[in-house]
Amino acid sequence: MNEEAFDRVNQILQHIMEDTSVPRNIRRAAEESKDILAKDDEEPTIRASTVISILDEISNDPNIPIHARTLIWNVLSELESVRD
Repeated sequence: MNEEAFDRVNQILQHIMEDTSVPRNIRRAAEESKDILAKDDEEPTIRASTVISILDEISNDPNIPIHARTLIWNVLSELESVRD
């Protein structure tokens, strides 16, 4: 279940990273989040909470386009469902 959630999240993050209308700092945070989710040496809940804190911070950025903010909120809700 967690890996399926991570796969869906990775697809959304990849979409954000490839969108040139999204500011560079937001794309960089999406790339960093994707890298964290790919690490298998940590527990899924730790990876999810780390990414949640990164994305929560950038979701409040005033420069983020509305469509990217919505995608980030989707990612956050998906990651909040991750359990041990």
